[in-house]
Amino acid sequence: MISILLADDHSIVRSGIKLLIDSQTDMKVNYEAENGEEAVLIALEKNPDIVIMDLNMPKINGLVATRQIKETKSDIKIIVLTMHDDREYIFRVLQAGASSYLLKSNHDNDLIEAIRTVHQGGAYLYPEATKHLLEDYIRKSNEEMKNLQILTGREQAVLSYLAKGYTNREISEQLFLSIKTIESHRSKIMEKLDLKSRPDLVKYAIKNGLLDFVD
Repeated sequence: MISILLADDHSIVRSGIKLLIDSQTDMKVNYEAENGEEAVLIALEKNPDIVIMDLNMPKINGLVATRQIKETKSDIKIIVLTMHDDREYIFRVLQAGASSYLLKSNHDNDLIEAIRTVHQGGAYLYPEATKHLLEDYIRKSNEEMKNLQILTGREQAVLSYLAKGYTNREISEQLFLSIKTIESHRSKIMEKLDLKSRPDLVKYAIKNGLLDFVD
């Protein structure tokens, strides 16, 4: 039996969702909360399998509550059920650790399917949310590719060596260039990519597959 905490500040909404869930044979609403603060306290004390979380609630909102629960009880799965069809909400909720984002206007079966999917370790989004995420991924990928193309082949090689932990002197030996030239390349790379530190260079190189650019 999947144990569920239902958090929503409207009692009528909770009653309707509870009736739907309790009609299933494999899940049950064991706990209810009418604000975000209460949801966090109950979740941490009772450790339900899943929390169904509204976003707009008193005391602390569902986004903050989601983050607080996941920071302490990472095994608790969270389904956000809201009226907000906004891509910014979707991104922030998923970043906070939620496994699902649904609208209250979605079909009843969507919520039931989301509960079962999330309980098994999966993620569940309504179709428009998936579209938003794909569009954002494509946009960011295009931006990263554009950034990578502004680096010369030599700069990409220098970046790869830097990401692998080579010193400026070691890179100069590998590329048969002076240390001063390597330092110049490094400065230009950071300026072109708007990066501030070596860790930033490493993250960028890993994300863009540049660790395999040189042996």
